[in-house]
Amino acid sequence: MPAAMSPIVAAEPAEGGGSEGASAIRTDPPKKPTITAYPPEIKLGSSRDFQSFVAVNMRDDGITLDATEQIEWVLSDPSKAKLDGFKLFPLADGDTELVGTYLGAEIRIPVSVSNAADRPAISFEKDVMPVLTRSGCNTGSCHGAARGKDGFRISLFGFDPAGDYHRITREIGVRRINLAIPSESLLLKKSVGSVPHTGGKLFDVDSDYYATILEWLEDGAKIDPSDAKPPTVASLKIYPPQAVIEGEGSKQRFVAVATYSDGSTRDVTRLAAFTSNNSGTAAIDNEGTVTAGRRGEAFVMARFDTHTVGSQVLALPEGLQYEPPKANPDAGEKSYVDQMVERKLQQLRITPSGQCTDEEFIRRATIDIVGLLPTEEEYHEFIADVGDDKRARLIDRLLERKEFSEIWAMKFAQLLMIKSTNQVSYKSAFLYASWLTDKFARNVPVDQMVRELLTSTGGTFTSPATNFYEIERDKLKTAENVAQVFMGIRTQCAQCHNHPFDRWTMDDYYGFASFFSQVGRKPAEDYREQIVFNSFGGEVNHLVTGKPVPPTFLGGESPPTAGKDRREVVANWLASRDNPFFSKSIANRVWAHFMGVGVVDPVDDIRISNPASNPELFEELGKRLADYGFDFRKLVRDICNSEAYGRSTATNDSNAHDSRNYAHAVVRRIPAESLLDCLCSVTESPDKFRGLPLGARAVQIADGTTTNYFLTSFGRSPRTTVCECEASTDPSLSQALHLLNGNSVHNKIRSGKVIERWVNEEKLTPEKVIDRIYVRCLSRVPSVDEKAGLLAAIEGEANSVLALEDIFWAVLNGREFVFNH
Repeated sequence: MPAAMSPIVAAEPAEGGGSEGASAIRTDPPKKPTITAYPPEIKLGSSRDFQSFVAVNMRDDGITLDATEQIEWVLSDPSKAKLDGFKLFPLADGDTELVGTYLGAEIRIPVSVSNAADRPAISFEKDVMPVLTRSGCNTGSCHGAARGKDGFRISLFGFDPAGDYHRITREIGVRRINLAIPSESLLLKKSVGSVPHTGGKLFDVDSDYYATILEWLEDGAKIDPSDAKPPTVASLKIYPPQAVIEGEGSKQRFVAVATYSDGSTRDVTRLAAFTSNNSGTAAIDNEGTVTAGRRGEAFVMARFDTHTVGSQVLALPEGLQYEPPKANPDAGEKSYVDQMVERKLQQLRITPSGQCTDEEFIRRATIDIVGLLPTEEEYHEFIADVGDDKRARLIDRLLERKEFSEIWAMKFAQLLMIKSTNQVSYKSAFLYASWLTDKFARNVPVDQMVRELLTSTGGTFTSPATNFYEIERDKLKTAENVAQVFMGIRTQCAQCHNHPFDRWTMDDYYGFASFFSQVGRKPAEDYREQIVFNSFGGEVNHLVTGKPVPPTFLGGESPPTAGKDRREVVANWLASRDNPFFSKSIANRVWAHFMGVGVVDPVDDIRISNPASNPELFEELGKRLADYGFDFRKLVRDICNSEAYGRSTATNDSNAHDSRNYAHAVVRRIPAESLLDCLCSVTESPDKFRGLPLGARAVQIADGTTTNYFLTSFGRSPRTTVCECEASTDPSLSQALHLLNGNSVHNKIRSGKVIERWVNEEKLTPEKVIDRIYVRCLSRVPSVDEKAGLLAAIEGEANSVLALEDIFWAVLNGREFVFNH
């Protein structure tokens, strides 16, 4: 935290006094408030420049208050700048400080003024284009639509300034602009509503927006010279970075500041477009003021130029009573996972649920880690274990099983769309899937695996990873898939225009695609096999300019690639710990698998406008994965050993409606492949899949086209896109009907003959059989009432095997079997 922003701490208490025979009285002075001011420093770079500011008082309970109006503000040297309300304007070059005092606390913001006497000309790109964007002229619902509006079209959110300049000034002669009488320009008259305009009135004649465009017109409506382009926006920040507001109707002002490529800054609060992803909790107006609504959390965003940034806002009812859970003194220090999860819960005043039972934990962990139900022996051994660390030891045992590798190989096979097609033979798909499974089985770090995949060269049989470039041959699609699978970034929007809700531009899109423009292919001796190689030739042309775009990392530099395999260059960058996207994206996928919802959700749509529910946890999970050398198992161990993972699904009054902060465990339907494997396991009736021996599990299916009615009904991924959403776990009526009326459950019970063996060979009583059914399917024994009801239902039945098989069938059809909880 910069010195100017350092919070003020309480002063030492004064000594008390008293008289002889009387009790000593100690009077402590009031504690000084903790004040933080934003922005942390102010730069004023011309006579046009100004900067607004805001100050926040944080109470001991974490509530933040907008204290800007309560603070007394002065300038240490009033000759350098002028204070007008809560804005600073330049007067003379030099340095000064903005000093605020409040209830004994003092805060200082450094102020730097330069070029105070200069008044630069209005720039079309730097000044006029932001007015058009802020006014909504170039949105998709107005003139930024593909066909424009009312005969006038400009680029969506201003991705093509040169084209917009031409269409405004040259397309219809002098109709849109009137340089003889600038105020009569149709561009202005429609904006202020003095002539009919489908978009209505956009701003007033006395506004800054009107003054900016009028001055530009009066100056000749010039375009920025190609050799003197204005500096570009390098970054954007919104202040304060977080607000915890108490009481419906309470307000908090926000300030947006842009930093340009020349190091200058600009207050763009009046030019940025503000939005909220939850207006019912935190609505934000055009001036950047948030008004608190119902209890909850929101993310308010500011968009300026191609940059979008956001700030987390938590809204709480006034006077909400909350008692934080008491720490167990014998439990030791909490893990980083629990510290960060519980910190967020305390901010929201949410009480977490307690820990789940041992029965619930062994079932949950076994399904999540290896995709199977615990056996009866595993169940009884775990329940009988009295060790304090038995859950941790269970997790360690499960992580060593081969089924753990198969689960993750299957998940990545879905993302990589591994299946046979007209151009990918079954043999190629099988070898590709086997290659992937082998990597996970040998615990090859995921960064190394990704490098091998992206740089793969050779035949699709002899080097199976090359099938990555056979399944998708379109170089633009290949780049999109790489970004979405390995960085969680959806770049598709930026193919035709700058991304409307994220930072990605068309330059970013085509620059990244250029890394995959030189992939060559040729037939091998076997007609079913192709050879993939680096051709050292081929470019990607920009959609607007029609010119080749040099290979450029997403959000980064353009590295030298002459004489190199471009795929190797991008693979080394993508899978490095320095990549700000890779480790966090992979860690978020792992977290979502075990917790039911990602810190960013959907997991493959990471963007500013889809923020992390817990930004600190999101960052830390990615950092830990990188620190572990991208070893999956170590991160899984962290997650599964946390209290957050071990919580009960039972809710309390404070967390019943929470779905993003892990205050309770989420009830999740078991994925299609694992559910079928569990069904086959408990009934001892295996399925037969193409290319695999009888008894092979559904998660081992190599070819995405291999399926059956059960897998299709329960949402198995068709592997047609790289989207995580293709593998669905949403319950449906067809699934329930298939379990009730289909052949899967009934036939498996009959063919497995489990009940028949228990009754006829092992001579178990009906009571014992019911116990084993429950343990086998639900990892618990039936309650007293359940058992009494079931025994009463089959009492007097002539054929006890059929009666007990009906109970087996009923348990397998219950929600408790189908869901992980």
